[in-house]
Amino acid sequence: MTLASPHARFASLPSRRWLTAALTSLTLLVTGCATTVLPPDSTSPAPASSAGTTATPPAPSAPRLPSYRLPNDTPLSTIGTAETNLPGVVTLAAPADLWDRIRRGFAMPDLEGDLVRDREQWYATRPDYMQRMTERSSRYLFHIVEEIERRNMPMELALLPFIESAFNPQAVSSARAAGMWQFMPATGQSFDLKQNVFRDDRRDVLASTRAALDYLQQLYGRFGDWHLALAAYNWGQGNVNRAITTNQRQGKPTGYTDLNMPLETRMYVPKLQAVKNIMARPQAYNTTLPLIGNHPFFDTVTLQRDMDVAVIARLAEVEEKDFRALNPSLRQPVVMAAGTPNVLLPWDNAVIFQRNLQHHTGPLASWTAWVVPTTMSVAQAASRVGMSESELRSVNNIPPRMQVRAGSSLLVHRSEHRSSDVPVHVADNGQISFQPEVTLRRTTVKARKGENLTRLANRYGVSPVSVAGWNKLAVNAALKPGQSITLMLPQRAAVAKASDNRKSPAKKTVTASRKAAPSARQPVKAKAKATNSAGKTRVASSGKSDKKN
Repeated sequence: MTLASPHARFASLPSRRWLTAALTSLTLLVTGCATTVLPPDSTSPAPASSAGTTATPPAPSAPRLPSYRLPNDTPLSTIGTAETNLPGVVTLAAPADLWDRIRRGFAMPDLEGDLVRDREQWYATRPDYMQRMTERSSRYLFHIVEEIERRNMPMELALLPFIESAFNPQAVSSARAAGMWQFMPATGQSFDLKQNVFRDDRRDVLASTRAALDYLQQLYGRFGDWHLALAAYNWGQGNVNRAITTNQRQGKPTGYTDLNMPLETRMYVPKLQAVKNIMARPQAYNTTLPLIGNHPFFDTVTLQRDMDVAVIARLAEVEEKDFRALNPSLRQPVVMAAGTPNVLLPWDNAVIFQRNLQHHTGPLASWTAWVVPTTMSVAQAASRVGMSESELRSVNNIPPRMQVRAGSSLLVHRSEHRSSDVPVHVADNGQISFQPEVTLRRTTVKARKGENLTRLANRYGVSPVSVAGWNKLAVNAALKPGQSITLMLPQRAAVAKASDNRKSPAKKTVTASRKAAPSARQPVKAKAKATNSAGKTRVASSGKSDKKN
């Protein structure tokens, strides 16, 4: 046996050490890959902690995802395609004009039928009428479109004044509806449209548009259908409610075309649909629409002081009729800043007005309002304010043979004593009321036994002070029986008094005849009857002779 040398043993020692280290590393690597740390199971008991130490709470378990694996016996379906209804592409190009902008906002469902075709033919065969309507609308349409877009309402509503008033803000119906949107007086008041002697907000462009859109939104919120909302705007909410209830009780549909309604309301939405169709395709109906730019027509100017309409028009360099066309609510020749602080002017003229107003040095207003302190005649009122009676009647539209009642607000010329602007409570609530003038007639009456002047005045319904002045007596002066007193009585009362005086002698004759023979009753009655008849004949005869004279 041959033994290895010591040198060989020492030479193989590093190789063995290296081999041992490599094997150890490989063993640890394999062990680490094969070992998996499982999350703690909520059902397994927690490991006991050693004394004096606190156990570490287990980490929360990760959420388990549902399994989407199908059973082996379930066949797979064939992959197919589906159709989707995507909205149309909205162009980013600006509208060519206001008509194009209106068309893009149409959102109501179309109404079909013979009534619509009938109205289309009616409008298409009246090109002059359509031209006047559309030209008149050019002043107001941009503002209406702006308001409808701001409220996200259907743009068909911008065409509603064509149906209501042909875009005439001065239009008045037989039922007293007024303005572009045709508000009744009571409905206008419920939507804060002031109606007084100085202005009527039912005709105001801004105020009436605001009120009309508020009302239409309210009706749509009630019925949930724009056609029914329009029917209620024309016919009244209560009537539409009753018509719907009637159909519901009978098991009938409750749409616009299903309700029983007046002919005017039945034609209302077809009219609007016809105008919509013509505006959408004017060439198809041989109609030419005037160009209306997609920009404001007017601007709003705020007044700080009362100003005459003539002064505003002159400073704005516009005709007064053009100013009133934009401000149709004004009833008087003066604009009261407390009641109408904003006026409308054509866009460019608003700038001119502001520039000219800064250099204006003369008076701004020559009119003001005067509240009548007591009921008086027009002549008396004219004398108090330094105007002629005819001018005062003309400016305030006072009918003949009428007195002005206390509390009425009259438009009068400014003076040293009346030079301030009209206060807000008068500008917002000014009214004028009248009462018939009474024609007085001088009449002489006789005092009764034990009667004084006050009692006599009360008997004829006149003031004791006035009676005392007419007769130059004291108010409580004692009167002798039969004393003549002069009264100024209304003409009818005076005629009635004269008739009573004519009949009184007959009554006295009857009384005397009855007292003539107290013991013979039958003869007395016969005699009294005959005398009474004679008395009546005398009165009638007297009346006839008076008529002849």
